[in-house]
Amino acid sequence: MKILFVCLGNICRSPVLEAVLRTQSLRAGLDWQVASCGTGDWHLGQGADPRSCASALRRGYSLQAHRARQLAAADYREYDWLLAADRSNLAELQRRRPATASAQLSLVLPHAGIDTPREVPDPYYGGEAGFDAVIDLAEAFAQRVIERARRA
Repeated sequence: MKILFVCLGNICRSPVLEAVLRTQSLRAGLDWQVASCGTGDWHLGQGADPRSCASALRRGYSLQAHRARQLAAADYREYDWLLAADRSNLAELQRRRPATASAQLSLVLPHAGIDTPREVPDPYYGGEAGFDAVIDLAEAFAQRVIERARRA
């Protein structure tokens, strides 16, 4: 399984989703390729937002090695799933989709059968609680996806 998480700047939501699923899938003995990117280019090469790093570290996940990158056309062939944090990023994924794309596109949470909330809220302009909520959603996502893989 090859999963690419996508948000706007690749410094808050998608790196957290990546770190949590990578950690949890390794613990479950699954050989999955997990990565993240952004649709925008504002933070290229930068590390994850310090607030995301702190929130993740409190829960046992490291974002230390993360460097923001932008979505590339090759991602549509390299990954099985491109999972968008929210509807606007999903629309951007659909808009940029090359004719040769093989990846499936979906929102992160509905992909795992989580319908409420349907989107991973962007914590960038909020406080610590928003970053912690992203960790909660990432863990719920990872748990659901891994359970499904074990049953399959």
